[in-house]
Amino acid sequence: MSLNALVLCSDEKIVRVLRRTLGDLEISVEICADPDSALRKLTRRRFEAIVVDCAGEGSSAVLRSARSAPCNKQAVAVAIVDSTVGLKSMFDLGAHFVLYKPVSSERAKSSFRAARALMKAERRRNTRIAVQIPVVMRSLGPGGNVRVTTTDLSEGGMAVHVADRYRSNGRVQIAFTLPGAANPLELSAEFAWEGTTAQAGLRFLNVPPEATKHLQDWLKQNSPDAEPDDPPVQGQLSDLSLGGCYLELASPFPVSTRVSLTMRAADVEVRAHGVVRVMHPEKGMGVEFTQETPEHRAAVEKFLSVLSENRSLLPELFVAPEGLESAAEKAKPHASAIDDPLIELFRGELLSPEAFQAALRQQRATPAGVVGGAVAGA
Repeated sequence: MSLNALVLCSDEKIVRVLRRTLGDLEISVEICADPDSALRKLTRRRFEAIVVDCAGEGSSAVLRSARSAPCNKQAVAVAIVDSTVGLKSMFDLGAHFVLYKPVSSERAKSSFRAARALMKAERRRNTRIAVQIPVVMRSLGPGGNVRVTTTDLSEGGMAVHVADRYRSNGRVQIAFTLPGAANPLELSAEFAWEGTTAQAGLRFLNVPPEATKHLQDWLKQNSPDAEPDDPPVQGQLSDLSLGGCYLELASPFPVSTRVSLTMRAADVEVRAHGVVRVMHPEKGMGVEFTQETPEHRAAVEKFLSVLSENRSLLPELFVAPEGLESAAEKAKPHASAIDDPLIELFRGELLSPEAFQAALRQQRATPAGVVGGAVAGA
């Protein structure tokens, strides 16, 4: 199934570049010359990407409206702007990527490679497969085990049939075995919605990387529309702490992107999930880890120890997008259990790329290059 992009642009030169670039990346293009026609299509069709030339009158309204259109809330938004326009103003309108004029094929292809990987991840995450699987659900409060059956399954959760007398109570532990699998999955989940009938939706929480891969592999094998993901992007790890990391790469993913990371050094490998909290175009991004298990912390501590003992060791790092945070995920505060200067920098005042790098250098200047568990220049 082809990825689809809606393009609002009346500049013929830019349209030619976008047609060629998106065509090379196997993304189909729907061109709109005016905001009214773009808005009509956004309310009637689903697009994986929305590309808007913000020079025209009313174009900014299209970016804002895309976030409220039910079928395009999670579409990847790309704003094309003059070089004098600030990034923050575009991000505030809902843009995930910003492409500055003049739009060259090289710069467009770099940005849209990252956008395509995110588009694929977002569509994959929202793909639901109708399947009936027995599930044992255990409430974390009073009450015993409840047996339910799925009606569909996705990477991020499942819909289940529940008894009329059952009342949801926040978080639950669930256990189920995917058809054809040998071992069950045991995950934390929370009720995301309740239907008018005996049906409810569960959202998975803090899924370990191994379980995520197990789910992804099964869904790909059983989805008729499955397509190969783009390969993970290789970046350079510059700063690492128990709570997150900063990595340098030419096409970083936007703020609020959920990512998976693989870090390797010597014989040690760490896999982690995180969310992009800081993004500097063409420079890099800061990722806050979302796992808070003792196993994850122990793995990162071991990795930090390896890097501290051998400062000349250059770790490998690969990152892949897993989709955008939903509104519910954004609204839920993520409280790190550790005092972490690197995460405080991510969460603090929005700084220019230059000021942010100066703050990182200041952290690295502490004795032994270690600040709150952070290893600089990893």
